[in-house]
Amino acid sequence: MHVVELKLVFLGTSAAIPTYERGLSSLAIVRGNEIIIFDAGEGMQIKFIRSKLGMNKKMKIFITHIHGDHCLGLLGLLQTLSLMGRTKPIDIFGEPRLQEFISVNRKILNFNINYQIIVHTIQNEGILVKEKDYLIKACYADHSILAFSFILEENNRPGIFNIERAQQSGIPEGQLYTLLQHGIDIEYNGTKLFAREFTGPSRPGRKVGISGDTRPSKKLEIFFRDCDVLVFESTFITQEKDKAIERFHSTALEASLLAKISKVKKLILTHFSSRYTNLKLIEMEAKKNFENIHIAHDHDVISVPYPEKELTKKCGRVKQIK
Repeated sequence: MHVVELKLVFLGTSAAIPTYERGLSSLAIVRGNEIIIFDAGEGMQIKFIRSKLGMNKKMKIFITHIHGDHCLGLLGLLQTLSLMGRTKPIDIFGEPRLQEFISVNRKILNFNINYQIIVHTIQNEGILVKEKDYLIKACYADHSILAFSFILEENNRPGIFNIERAQQSGIPEGQLYTLLQHGIDIEYNGTKLFAREFTGPSRPGRKVGISGDTRPSKKLEIFFRDCDVLVFESTFITQEKDKAIERFHSTALEASLLAKISKVKKLILTHFSSRYTNLKLIEMEAKKNFENIHIAHDHDVISVPYPEKELTKKCGRVKQIK
């Protein structure tokens, strides 16, 4: 069965103010030959270039909300891709004002883009994208303005094909194998053969959640249920919970409690206030509720294996782009 690589590349992990080590919010999910970007904080195209993700791959961009630290970098990214020779179209998803944000700034700045931009307005919660192998869903986040959280969810994959049984049945390799592998019954030598007799049970795909800026909520607990990886904002520690509530953000303790309730497998914390120079406090607080935690840094690359590989391969192998 064809294996599709899935990895998370962190292009910005700070909250409203960038630091020497951390840029503003941006995450790229690389799935096979496609790049799916969530948020584009100011200057993120620099780290996009350094990551060597590729300038002309199939690409979608999702903006969680129209706050500067999540969307100002979109203009720079679009122009940089054009100047570097991109030709393929880009689909961009966001709340109704996103179309105006892009068109007005393009007019004021007077810059051309040499490829097609297709802006999709998110009107409601639900499925935004339905590709052959995966879908992307939106859910309302609990923030100070209209904001969305997202899930990338792969379809179930066919079960493991029993080649020995197919050979014993005299079925020739090739097209008939392919049909059976994909759950399609066949007829061979006048006999109907059922795919279920040659394949195991279907296997789950992977599920990745992205919170954007939000307070924790029951709605999000349900939305992120059983994610293999959940990327959740952790702007404050509990000592400053009042600020988190006032500004519609989450503390590390709240993020980890949501992950525990939602039964996610791995929690990645991001969007840290610049006031914290030592993120050990964030990590220690979060681990009071949930053990499998990673504190994201700019340029982290985290691989997400298929669920059945978790017994032999640790979910969340991390490396950093130099």
